[in-house]
Amino acid sequence: MRILMAATHPKDLLLAPRLTDVEVTAMLTPYGFQDCRRADANLQAMAEDPVTRRHLAGLLDVLLGHFADSADPDQALDYFERFAKAGGSTNALLSHLEASPVTMHLLTTVFGSSPFLSQILIRNPEYLYWASSPEILERVRDRRDLETESSRMLRPARSPERRLDILRRLKRRELLAIGVRDLLRKATVEETAAALSVLAAVLIEHVHAVCRDSLRRQHGEPRSGFAVLAMGKLGGGELNFSSDVDLIYLCGADSGVTAGTRTGGRASRIPAEQYFMRLAQQLTAALSDVTHEGYLFRVDLRLRPEGHAGRIVESFQQCRRYYRGTRGQGWERLALIKTAPVAGDKALGRRFLAMVQPFIYQQSSPTEVFADVRRIKGMIDDKMAQRGQTARNVKLGTGGIREIEFLIQALQAVFGRKRPAIRERNTVKALGKLLRARLLSSEEHRRLVDAYWFLRDVEHKLQMVEEQQTHTLPADPQEIRRCALRMGYRDSDGAEARELFLGDYARHTALVHEVFTRVLAGTQ
Repeated sequence: MRILMAATHPKDLLLAPRLTDVEVTAMLTPYGFQDCRRADANLQAMAEDPVTRRHLAGLLDVLLGHFADSADPDQALDYFERFAKAGGSTNALLSHLEASPVTMHLLTTVFGSSPFLSQILIRNPEYLYWASSPEILERVRDRRDLETESSRMLRPARSPERRLDILRRLKRRELLAIGVRDLLRKATVEETAAALSVLAAVLIEHVHAVCRDSLRRQHGEPRSGFAVLAMGKLGGGELNFSSDVDLIYLCGADSGVTAGTRTGGRASRIPAEQYFMRLAQQLTAALSDVTHEGYLFRVDLRLRPEGHAGRIVESFQQCRRYYRGTRGQGWERLALIKTAPVAGDKALGRRFLAMVQPFIYQQSSPTEVFADVRRIKGMIDDKMAQRGQTARNVKLGTGGIREIEFLIQALQAVFGRKRPAIRERNTVKALGKLLRARLLSSEEHRRLVDAYWFLRDVEHKLQMVEEQQTHTLPADPQEIRRCALRMGYRDSDGAEARELFLGDYARHTALVHEVFTRVLAGTQ
């Protein structure tokens, strides 16, 4: 039986001879721990030798304060213990954290916020020193940085498998840096979305090159180009923390054109249609296959011409016939607004964009387009109601992100033919152009921009937990509180972070829905 001690300081958890469970609970509960016995066990496990025990005891007051400030103190301490063991020397880690309060704050924030990011650090403890360095923590890594770094890492690798695994590791490390900057509020939500998009574009470009070079060695050089077009949030340069990438594959040749091939040392020929089909299949697999190094991206090809019924890659001529004929659907007009070339023959991709402009911005009746958008949103609303997510789905619920996107795209589709200045892929830039065109008032613009970045921030904080593509607020009040804490809310003046967050969420979604309903009810 433990002997009751007069424990008055956190270091007594490690230095007092014996403490009762009651004392341990009394000392750890003020720091936000729910399972105090487990938290105590974590601390004892880290204090493996007398030197480390004394060192940890000396830092414990400060360390527990950082855990208390995290979204989940129990989780933070649990991952901290696992990281300390993974790094080899707990004492060396403590010395580093003692000398670098910034790194201590970084570590406890990440461990209390995101199991996904925590596991990256535990798998690669050396990333901590890289991610906490000023050149990574304090500045945005632009496309040039990523292209230089990725090219350096890929240079020694020869096999396609080796090169793809290097890219998967690069993605994991860069997601850590992006997530850390986001959690520590070193980056705006806009910077986070842009950084995720740049990372995806660079990785897709490299994966395309790997697959192209492999196919070239087998079958020679094709006579026409192959372009990868991004749609959705990647096309708009505003990717989520855990997003599918919506892609269209386009080649420049019809099926009758052939590509040069070499088999057994002798020249032969293979239909371009077959060549580009193989390239598209290999590219999709390379992006989405899961290996011991993880995966790159979930790929969604449903926005291609004819959707599931269409071929995985279409020629430029086939696309022109599809979009200039009567087969293109109304929803495709909206989806194509956010299309951008991201890999391969970008000149071919730009030709595609120029070709589809008349389809996107055709002569339209505002009444017809607005009614069609309301109909599509009504179908989404029915699904959300069936799932009980009308007020909880950040993307598809009432007043969610999709209403902002639909509103913008509807106005662009109606007025973009005669007013090309409002054509824009990026959501917030498009809102600015609609304001300047006087299709939105300054108040509507302000409300929609504020709501958009708030809701996107919520999305990031939900998705970075387990890198899952979720858009739904949790039902558990404790989990909602943790989401609020990840966003920077704090308990103050008798108001809980959860209630403050939910109040802002309700206010933003109500304003979005009011603008969406009012604008699309009229004909401008």
